[in-house]
Amino acid sequence: MPLLEARVKSVLSGDTLVLTHVTNKSQERILSLAYVSAPRLRREGDEPFAFQSREFLRELLVGKVIQFQILYVIPTGAKREYGIVRLPGGRELPELCVSEGWAKLREDAGRRDESEDTALVLDRLRELESRARSESRGVWGQGQSAEVSYDIPEPRALVDSLKGTMVDTVVERVLNGDRLLVRMLISPQKHVQTILVVAGVRAPSAKRVNADGTAQAGEPYGDQAQQFVEDRLLQRKVKVSLHGVTPQNQLVGTVLHPNGNIAKFLLEQGLARCFDHHSTLLGNEMAAFRSAEKAARDARLGLFADAVRKTAPSAGANADFVVSRVLNADTIFVRNKAGKEKKISLSSVRQPKPSDPKQAPFSNDAKEFLRKKLIGKHVKVTIDGKKPATEGFEEREVATVMAGNTNVAIALVEAGYASVIRHRRDDDDRSPDYDSLLQVEEVAQKEQQGMWSSKPPKTKQYNDYSESLQKAKMEASVLQRQKKVAGVVDFVKSGSRFTILIPRDNAKLTFVLSGIRAPRSARNPGEASEPFGQEAHDFANRRCMQRDVEIDVETIDKVGGFIGTLYVNRENFAKVLLEEGLATVHAYSAEQSGHGPELFAAEKKAKEARKGLWHDWDPSKDADEEYEDSPAANGAEPAEAVERRKDYRDVLVTNIEEDGKLKVQQIGSGTTALTDLMNSFRSFHLNKVNDKPLESPPKAGDLVAAQFTEDNEWYRAKIRRNDREAKQADVLYIDYGNTERIPWSRLRPLSAQFSMQKLKPQAVDAVLAFVQFPMSPEYLADARRFIAEQTFDRQLVANVEHVAPEGTLTVTLLDPSNSDNLEQSINGDLVREGLAMVPRKLKPWERSAGDTLAHLKKLEEEAKEKRRGMWEYGDITED
Repeated sequence: MPLLEARVKSVLSGDTLVLTHVTNKSQERILSLAYVSAPRLRREGDEPFAFQSREFLRELLVGKVIQFQILYVIPTGAKREYGIVRLPGGRELPELCVSEGWAKLREDAGRRDESEDTALVLDRLRELESRARSESRGVWGQGQSAEVSYDIPEPRALVDSLKGTMVDTVVERVLNGDRLLVRMLISPQKHVQTILVVAGVRAPSAKRVNADGTAQAGEPYGDQAQQFVEDRLLQRKVKVSLHGVTPQNQLVGTVLHPNGNIAKFLLEQGLARCFDHHSTLLGNEMAAFRSAEKAARDARLGLFADAVRKTAPSAGANADFVVSRVLNADTIFVRNKAGKEKKISLSSVRQPKPSDPKQAPFSNDAKEFLRKKLIGKHVKVTIDGKKPATEGFEEREVATVMAGNTNVAIALVEAGYASVIRHRRDDDDRSPDYDSLLQVEEVAQKEQQGMWSSKPPKTKQYNDYSESLQKAKMEASVLQRQKKVAGVVDFVKSGSRFTILIPRDNAKLTFVLSGIRAPRSARNPGEASEPFGQEAHDFANRRCMQRDVEIDVETIDKVGGFIGTLYVNRENFAKVLLEEGLATVHAYSAEQSGHGPELFAAEKKAKEARKGLWHDWDPSKDADEEYEDSPAANGAEPAEAVERRKDYRDVLVTNIEEDGKLKVQQIGSGTTALTDLMNSFRSFHLNKVNDKPLESPPKAGDLVAAQFTEDNEWYRAKIRRNDREAKQADVLYIDYGNTERIPWSRLRPLSAQFSMQKLKPQAVDAVLAFVQFPMSPEYLADARRFIAEQTFDRQLVANVEHVAPEGTLTVTLLDPSNSDNLEQSINGDLVREGLAMVPRKLKPWERSAGDTLAHLKKLEEEAKEKRRGMWEYGDITED
């Protein structure tokens, strides 16, 4: 037969080859070397020298083009061809195998062919075999066969023992582009034959034949990927570095061809994709893989032939922004130089899952971590893609955010406050540092950082100091003594009203800026804002939201809000609002706060710049107003014969009686003396020597020391009525105006050192001016409750409109935190709520307040129209 030409695909044993057509690789044939046999490789155990015999031919022939001649065919079973192989240079097989001792002459060689040529060949082979035996070559020598393991009981232990070692390996079969059957030469005496998964890539599966003989089609480009690897690796000796195991306990490793990493070559041809699950095993090597995959995608090779080239959003190329708000641990709001705000999500990371009971408790800590790192900071934002809207989620942009040289997402994952999203294979809207994210996540999990910790975080339950007026009063004194207290702005309610968190105390409170009044913004879509109210609100949001601030508490308002100075970046924010023309100075509270000159100067600056509220400011009008407010020139009499009295006094409302009359303390030297007296009074009664009961039953009008039921403290009191049978007395606490019934056992004689000659009673009778309470007990009780809510433990300003001969004060009560003039009063609030009306008969001194009366009438009509309070069933004044 003539000589044929073929390429050696593989070597099955020391005497059998798999050949392929030189140009058509799909045509294969098996050729056995004539007249000889070699030891067999078997799963149940290799014959002695089987591997060495096979290796001799493998290293000699695989991948090379040879010439061969068929000498005979044995038709039994599979049609098997036997022949000789001629190598470049003139050498032939099986002569070479026999001479090296890796094959033996068959005992039945030549029995079916007794030709002279065959006899000559056999004689030559016998001669070579004899020489090899005499020289102890190959199978004729002394040696130990390697032990081959086909099952690995502890694959992770094997990986750990070989980590960092490059192991010589022979690729026995190529199952798919990313799965190989390999024989790892652990040592000369120990081999492991197993499936190896190529690290870092996932190739499409090739067609295969199932155990039942049915064919299973491969995925697109699966056969090409298999062929690509087979051409380069089948039966080649490669270097393998093990990295880990798959969930199915298959080994994962890097396969190094003499020309490089086979995984990278697959990616460059578009015959595989990067496999994210191996990223943590490969570390920085994945960057080169991603680059190779991108090049194939851009060139539309292989799997990416139909890929649409992705174009980044126009606004996303490394743009500068300022972080304005942190929504949660993976979503932030950023603002560009033009002031436009947008919401972005961090690429490839997810905040602690609210649905996961182990992760959810870390949500607040994760958000706070991100807030501290980003809020108000300049960042670089690169848009990586856009996530379409899905059920429950709006469309959003995903981006890489860099704070300086720090990738924020990596820092978040590293701290254990975010997990890395496992993207779908075709999802390219991911972080360019995805592999680094996976690596730091693995480290965070091992070190039990953040939400990977076995211990849950401490639960933070914020105590609301503004929950009630009483609680606010208790905490205000502590905060006042501490001066500047560190906090975080949790919410901006308006331009001058905020919710502040005090992390140190696990507390929150409502905080109102002192010294100014900001225009009111709309509270719901159907409500209109005051002029520049929304602008002030937005400005406060931009400057204060989620910022670290300091607060200096001065006092509290009537609903439990804390009034004081807010410092943002050590700057008084009230001053900043005034400079922008987004607030006006509240003269009284500005002076009380101690920042009056600073605030007035800021307002003047805004006026001169015609900013905000002062955009149409006319200086001449201010001059006219100053002239009108000044005394008449040269002592001339004012135009009006009767002027409304203006007598402002700082007061505390200490009691509200059943009929709506008040008891007030006038803040000043009297209350200071009362504080001193009460300290002495308390010390006096703590002394057991002074613990003496009354010498005789009390009588109406007697001054005594009485122990108040609510706090068990001693106060000065007057007996109003006495019940001798029950041994109880009704007492009036003369410095506060409240009354109660107590047993005689809680009474003591009043020492002369605490008598009214030393300090007159501090509770003064007062009534509200320009209002008349309803006759109905139900509405009257509502009115008393309203006054209590507005005045309890609050320092107010009273304009004393009239003083009766017996000393009763008729007053208009003003809250200095939100009253700019006499029309903005608690009296007016009562009328607005339908809990009082304007008197139908006016006293002479009341008629001088025409503007106030008109304003109150307007409020009364509003209450009637909206059926508030006493007007809920109609106008009760109609006949």
